[in-house]
Amino acid sequence: MLLKTSLRSFLAHKGRMALSLIAVVLSVAFVSGTLVFSNTATTTFDKLFASTASDVSVRPHSDDTADQQVGGKVRTVPVQTVQKVSGLPGVGSVVGEVMVSSTVLVDPATNKTVGPTSGAPTLTGSWVQTPRKSLEITSGHAPQGPGQVLLDSDTARKAGLGLDSPLRLITTTGSYDLKISGIATFRTTNPGAALAFLDTPTAQRLLLDSTAYTSVEVFGDGSRSNDDLRTEAATAVGTGFDLKTAAEQKAENAKSVGSFLDFMKYAMLGFAGVSLLVGGFLIINTFSMLVAQRTREIGLLRAIGGSRGQVNGSVLVEALILAVLGSTLGLFGGIGLAMLLIRLMSAVGMNLTSAALEIGASVPIASYTVGIVITLVAAFIPARRAGKISPMSALRDHGTPTEARANRIRAAVGLVLTAGGAALLVAAARAGEAATGGAFLGLGVVLTLIGFVVIGPLLATGLIRVLGAVLPALFGPSGRLAQRNAMRNPRRTGATAAALMIGLALVIGASVFTSSMVSSTNAQIDKSVGADYVVQGNQNGLTPAMVSAAKSAKGLAHLTEEKELAATLTLPDGSTSKSRLTAVSPTFVDDFRLPAKAGSATTITGGGISVDEDFATRHHLAVGDRLTADYGQGHTQSLVLGLITAKGNSFSDGNLFVGLDTVTKAVPAAELPQDAALFGKAGAGADKAGTLDALQEALKAYPQLTVQDQAGYKKIVQDQVNTLLYMVYGLLLLAIVVAVLGVVNTLALSVVERTREIGLLRAIGLSRRQLRRMIRLESVVIAVFGALLGTGLGLAWGITAQRVLADRGLSTLAIPTEKIVVVLLASAVIGLLAALLPAFRAGRMNVLAAIATD
Repeated sequence: MLLKTSLRSFLAHKGRMALSLIAVVLSVAFVSGTLVFSNTATTTFDKLFASTASDVSVRPHSDDTADQQVGGKVRTVPVQTVQKVSGLPGVGSVVGEVMVSSTVLVDPATNKTVGPTSGAPTLTGSWVQTPRKSLEITSGHAPQGPGQVLLDSDTARKAGLGLDSPLRLITTTGSYDLKISGIATFRTTNPGAALAFLDTPTAQRLLLDSTAYTSVEVFGDGSRSNDDLRTEAATAVGTGFDLKTAAEQKAENAKSVGSFLDFMKYAMLGFAGVSLLVGGFLIINTFSMLVAQRTREIGLLRAIGGSRGQVNGSVLVEALILAVLGSTLGLFGGIGLAMLLIRLMSAVGMNLTSAALEIGASVPIASYTVGIVITLVAAFIPARRAGKISPMSALRDHGTPTEARANRIRAAVGLVLTAGGAALLVAAARAGEAATGGAFLGLGVVLTLIGFVVIGPLLATGLIRVLGAVLPALFGPSGRLAQRNAMRNPRRTGATAAALMIGLALVIGASVFTSSMVSSTNAQIDKSVGADYVVQGNQNGLTPAMVSAAKSAKGLAHLTEEKELAATLTLPDGSTSKSRLTAVSPTFVDDFRLPAKAGSATTITGGGISVDEDFATRHHLAVGDRLTADYGQGHTQSLVLGLITAKGNSFSDGNLFVGLDTVTKAVPAAELPQDAALFGKAGAGADKAGTLDALQEALKAYPQLTVQDQAGYKKIVQDQVNTLLYMVYGLLLLAIVVAVLGVVNTLALSVVERTREIGLLRAIGLSRRQLRRMIRLESVVIAVFGALLGTGLGLAWGITAQRVLADRGLSTLAIPTEKIVVVLLASAVIGLLAALLPAFRAGRMNVLAAIATD
């Protein structure tokens, strides 16, 4: 009987459930889509790594994976290693390979870089035949001789290159003009990298400047395990090498790709989480209104013997039907979303295939679990309220008396939560340590959010009275009715506004944070950077040829070089710290003004070293202490601590500066890394704009470099921050979409609930136009109410976050006033659009039929 009643009720109100169903579908679709995409990408890469990895790989030893180069030269394996391993038992074949990531490919016709612009690398190496290869030549032929290069098909297609097209290769040893002899296609998938191949002698000469390999790949004959092969190979080649089996190579590669996939996965789950949170309010609203509209029906059920538990269960069964249906549609929608993501990844170079979708048991389990749990939890409160309806309610008209005691308890709980959250935000802003402040901030955000949701109905009455005060004057009876309708049911108004409040609070909070980040960085550039020009390369740095070209630009007073090198510091107490030092030219003190906590910046170029305040505090250092730097290869020197930089400056926090002249006394110039960046200053009386043009012209042959003045440098920083902000906006767009659905659903159900009232209003003279205006104004007031709450919360969160990180470089608070105004105006527009369909439906009601509605 319970199931039959629930099914009949669900089918009778299926139209009213539709928008709640959409919320469940969207939320579940992002969960299932994320898992399908993640599973597919992971499986595809696992197959790629498993099909191409050698049984044992011999590589040069390195304690630091980022320290693969010495003085711009790649660490290598001697060619004799091939002979040492070839004769071992169980070895089928051995191949010496050259592969580096320190090159740049340029199309000479356009002088533009060829290859990925994102984090994927450009790999250049030797084309050799191995038992397992990820590419096969599909047109042309393998490179033969010093003037030929083989390019992967994805890179060639994107750059518009083909056979015999010219291609410039820029390496640490110089620039070389080549011709494409062949195109190779990936057999499985392209991880997004650009691959170019030379013949082995050319690769050794151009990429290594020596007859050696970057790795030796060992393939067994099947008679021995990979672990046994590695053990015997390690004995044969001696020390100074890292040997990895196929499983270890696969794990290493999967880890590097996994960081990107994890980012994608958690970002999409963020979409799902926000939409689930907002969708929960929509479901609560839907079932609360349905219960209110069915008060007499539920009272009759109780009068004929239905128990409180049966009524409660009836509502939950309806929610379960909604959840199962929404989860099923969301599961299939997620598969479609995963296929869309795969297409998007293909557009940026990661050629996954939708033909090999990996769904697995975890996808439907997660989809149904999320959909059912969220829906049932959201429907529990309305179901509990339904169970409390007494049989006498069947004798009353629609609606139940206000539960004054429950409202008082709700208001008290909301005030306590909000006050507690506010106190935590204040504590976070005043915290001395960023970690402590961050913990207070996180808890404060949660409590204030919950508090505002709980206290929303209490705020609705007062704020809407103020917001709607102008409506009667501007719109007459329609405005007055709209104001009163929004105030009539504060609980429903608060729940409707809460969905929009959450999305907008996150938008405003993120905007305040990112605006403060841009303003703080710009202020620090103005305060700390005296250089007129900044030259930056990719992750490979600047070659000596690039530095020479930059120095030839007319109008420059000087160029400051900056190099980064690994070192192990021995501290006065005998402890050691692995660090990366920034070695700079003597003119560095002219180009940068570092904030001094103790000591002087001039000591950097006088044989000393600087550390940041946190490093000094952590290791109990003071100016005058001696530190010993071990640069590896037996190169060590003693350095005097001459400067402790104050924290709160992004250019010095985490950096340890030392003079380049000082380092070259211990490390030969040939073994130093390439420059990471250059900083230039215009000469006295020189035209700064003209000098910038001259510097850009001097480096025109190296399109991978960015050459900017201070204004351009600020713009790069702002663009990077805006990229982060746009990702956040994209994340929150779904929440706002679901919130709009909530407003539409609430108004639609409200129109149904007030059918008789609307008929009576029409009967006493309210025109259709006035009726539609009334509903639109009601929607606008509710939307603006939610936007104001969201703006207040977002400002509190953003301002507190800035204060927490004030000593971590976020020193300037910037309130994006224009964005806030735009958000408030957009909220009014959202309310207007959300009301179009309910208002149209209300205007079409037959007056007599509406009055006769029970």
